[in-house]
Amino acid sequence: MSLRPDTDDDARLERRFVEGDERALEDAYSRWSPLVYTLALRSLGDIPDAEDATQRTFVKAWQSRERYDPDRARLVAWIVGIAKHAIADAHEARNRIRRLDAELAATANATELVAEPPDIADKLIMADEIARLEPEAQRVVRLAFYDDLTHIQIADRLELPLGTVKSHIRRSLFRLRTRLEVTYDAHRP
Repeated sequence: MSLRPDTDDDARLERRFVEGDERALEDAYSRWSPLVYTLALRSLGDIPDAEDATQRTFVKAWQSRERYDPDRARLVAWIVGIAKHAIADAHEARNRIRRLDAELAATANATELVAEPPDIADKLIMADEIARLEPEAQRVVRLAFYDDLTHIQIADRLELPLGTVKSHIRRSLFRLRTRLEVTYDAHRP
């Protein structure tokens, strides 16, 4: 008796997946997304973040399927490896957000705050950086910062899951901060 009763099914699924059969992606997702989601939820403790990590895992697996080698690992093991990286990335993103929040809190608590209106160059740089975001992220950021909508209001207006809205805002803020740091560092005397 074989320890892997569905070896033939697994082998066919692995072959179809590597060949780019979109139905194989659907099959892999329906088969292993509960496992990936459970791993993500246990590690991250947040449903939207776990959903996002699960989605990222399968998108990454599909995009890098040509690197999958069935002789080295079963497809499920390879997907779990990708999931571990997606989960680690989510934890790192949380840490970056915590650091940004701490920096913002420290700035807000500074005793000598000078309220200067942003100059036109800053506005142009910010508009240019927002324009570089992907279209859906641009809409989310504009609704959050220009229209001052809450995450829930944005999710309702754009008919997106709340976790997706939060993820767009987190990733966009990180990208904007990184780009702006580079821009300002380049112009410092």
